[in-house]
Amino acid sequence: MDVTALDPPPSPAEVFRYFQTLPLPQLPTQQQPPGDGLVGLPVIFFTDGPTTQTFTLDIRGFTVDITATATSFTWHTGDGTDLTTTGPGAPYPDHTITHDYASGSYTASLTTTWTATFTIDGGLTVPVPGSTTTDGPPVTFDVLQARPVLTNPFD
Repeated sequence: MDVTALDPPPSPAEVFRYFQTLPLPQLPTQQQPPGDGLVGLPVIFFTDGPTTQTFTLDIRGFTVDITATATSFTWHTGDGTDLTTTGPGAPYPDHTITHDYASGSYTASLTTTWTATFTIDGGLTVPVPGSTTTDGPPVTFDVLQARPVLTNPFD
């Protein structure tokens, strides 16, 4: 007697429910220059957290490996602008994500969208339907207005 039908493997929808509860990383917002910025000098954003993680779960006796990948990054700049990218950015000189600010104080943060694939008992790799998000810790900084001052080099 075949009992497979009595205990079917987890469905993609069931795996998605588990995927939504995984402790995915809350990627930090890094900015350059560190500390305060200057008007006229773009602020560089990036994250240096892990963008792929694998979890092994036991779902009703089946070993399910879920590989989560960060596929979208939404940078909340703190001035009402959101920048969405498919990469985590990079620090200077390879920077890919920048934003210009007026003088003031800003709080920026990062929302990461995660998608995943899964295998059951080492079988075929299947995409997990849907996605989930994590919000990283915010970073607050000031953007200052620098003013040039002429001086006499002979004094």
